[in-house]
Amino acid sequence: MPRLGMVIDLKRCIGCQACTLACKAEQGTPKGVFYTRVLEKEEGTYPNVKKTFVPVLCNHCQNAPCERVCPTGATSKRPDGVVLVDHNVCIGCRACYAACPYNNRFFLAKGILSQGYFDNGLTPFERMKYGELQEGVVAKCTFCVERVEQGLEPSCVNTCTAGARVFGDLDDADSEVSRLLRQRKGVQLLSECDTDPSVYYLWG
Repeated sequence: MPRLGMVIDLKRCIGCQACTLACKAEQGTPKGVFYTRVLEKEEGTYPNVKKTFVPVLCNHCQNAPCERVCPTGATSKRPDGVVLVDHNVCIGCRACYAACPYNNRFFLAKGILSQGYFDNGLTPFERMKYGELQEGVVAKCTFCVERVEQGLEPSCVNTCTAGARVFGDLDDADSEVSRLLRQRKGVQLLSECDTDPSVYYLWG
């Protein structure tokens, strides 16, 4: 069984937010809910100033604190390492929300699925996508498992205009993600938390 993971090349990311929009379109999340985001930071002193972009999403940790604290077993890890939430089992206690050191979980509050992006009611697309969601539960990135199971890449990877995101099998020494980690010495965010994320970043 492969261990699915992602490598994000920060030297390639241009902060275009295509990944954010692709995720929105694929998952149909309501207003204010973004399973993937691009954080921005300005560095330096005028006139030598630059902007750094850091895309973030659920890290699908192998030692996932969200899974450990879930009282109902709604959060679980698949054999391929993908961490998912069963919304039919989730009671909305938000223990996982509090336990995630990466702040990459979102609570779908009561009434959120009746609020569209526009003032004149839900669009046909929103009605269709919101029908796949539930209120009163925690939601997050799924690595687009519905696409992966069809042999496709996650939507954010497929849409990345700069090729900054690479998805594949971390346990396959010949995969592109493994090659990049060997050559570029990828790092995990908040490694001191001992969560063993499946998302790696290339800084240099």
